[in-house]
Amino acid sequence: MSVLRPMDKLPGLNTATILLVGTEDALLQQLADSMLKEDCASELKVHLARSLPLSANVNRPRIDLIVFVVNLHSKYSLQNTEESLHHVDTSFFLGKVCFLATGAGQENHCIIHRHTVVKLAHTYRSPLLFCDLEVEGFRAAMAQRLVRMLQICAGHMPGVSALNLLSLMRSSESPSLEDL
Repeated sequence: MSVLRPMDKLPGLNTATILLVGTEDALLQQLADSMLKEDCASELKVHLARSLPLSANVNRPRIDLIVFVVNLHSKYSLQNTEESLHHVDTSFFLGKVCFLATGAGQENHCIIHRHTVVKLAHTYRSPLLFCDLEVEGFRAAMAQRLVRMLQICAGHMPGVSALNLLSLMRSSESPSLEDL
C-alpha cells in the first residue's frame, strides 16, 4: 500500500500541480480543462485519478493540492473517496486537501445527504466546496478558485501558506463542544 506524501518529490521551478480524484471522468476532465484556461503565473499541471493509491511513477511531479470530488448522486463516489483517503499521509491535511461536492443543485436526485459530506470534511479538518460542475459558469468559477488555492498551496503567493488558507476557509460558526 503506497501512501501519498506532500514532500515525496522536489518541487518544480514555478510549477503547481493539482490532483483531482473522483469517479466522474468527464466532469473531472471538464474541470481540468477549465483550470488550464485560467490565467496563472505558474506552470499549471492537472492530474486526474479515479482513486488512490497512485502508481509508483518515478516521473510524477510533486502534488501541491489534492481535491476529492464527491458526486452526491453516487454512493460509489463517496465510497471511493473514503477508501482513497487511507492512501494520503496525514501531513497533507495541513491545508493541502479539500473536498468538492457536486450535484447539490438537484437535491431531489441526491443519494448522499449533504450532511454526510460535511461530516467527512469536518473529520479530516479540510475545506468543503459545493459546485454543480455540469453548469459551465459554475465550473469556470470553481476552476478559478481552485487555481488560486493551488498557487497558495504550491507556495507561489508571498505571505500566505496552505495553513493560513485553511484557517481562512474555516467556518466562522462557533466551535462545537467536541472542538473545545
